[in-house]
Amino acid sequence: MSNSLQCGRFRLSLERPLVMGIINVTPDSFSDGRPGITPAQAVRQGVTLIEQGADMLDIGGESSRPGARPVSTQEELSRIMPVIQGLMDSGVPLSIDTTKPEIMQHALDAGVDMINDITAFGNQAALQAVAAHDCALCAMHMQGEPRTMQQAPHYSDVVAEVHGYLLKRAGALEDAGVAKDRIVLDPGFGFGKTVAQNYTLLRHHADLTRHAYPTLAGLSRKSMLGHVLGREPQDRLAGSLAAALAAIQRGASIIRVHDVRETADAVHIWEAVENGIKQ
Repeated sequence: MSNSLQCGRFRLSLERPLVMGIINVTPDSFSDGRPGITPAQAVRQGVTLIEQGADMLDIGGESSRPGARPVSTQEELSRIMPVIQGLMDSGVPLSIDTTKPEIMQHALDAGVDMINDITAFGNQAALQAVAAHDCALCAMHMQGEPRTMQQAPHYSDVVAEVHGYLLKRAGALEDAGVAKDRIVLDPGFGFGKTVAQNYTLLRHHADLTRHAYPTLAGLSRKSMLGHVLGREPQDRLAGSLAAALAAIQRGASIIRVHDVRETADAVHIWEAVENGIKQ
């Protein structure tokens, strides 16, 4: 695996785990949706996350929680474009969490550095939109689609099937002209998996990192943590930190989180243990 990621305007070192802060410009996200959130509030949130230690920001204008309603292209654009513009000079890479090729194109034209697609660029138009740019691309695994993905997820071998799918999508990206050092893989914790399947994937995360692509782990506040802890999303900080460190220990390069300050602190301590500190 390369020790760096080509990410639009940035060349990111992967010598240490990166913390990606989440900005949901949505009223219905499972953990932090806020009815009536304004672009100005989202921009202020982004600035705060950077101050807390975010290495990059992931901006989303459409919830992908189980049962989420679809959002029109125009509505999604109206939510995210002012936030992109407000944070473009913030000094960190900006990622857009979207499945729509039109949104990808508008975001890339505005200077976005990464596209995060829960459908792994399975849409041919999405491939065409991103291939010619130098943005990073995060391809995620999902069984089904958000409205129905948690109804009856089934696998014969969840690790082999998820990893095989991601490697196939990485190959499709490379066949479309995407350089390997632009590709990130995400096993999609919580997206069409049972609780047990999620923990199996996390336990075997190191198997995915052996395939020469960096990985992203999105575990923050998810229901797999609530199932074990018996806590609501806002009370899952300790569980989120434990899951993040478990993923990092198994080779994850990027951790996508709501609680940036606490995660960045945990990562710094993990680094000190692993690499030592100067006396």
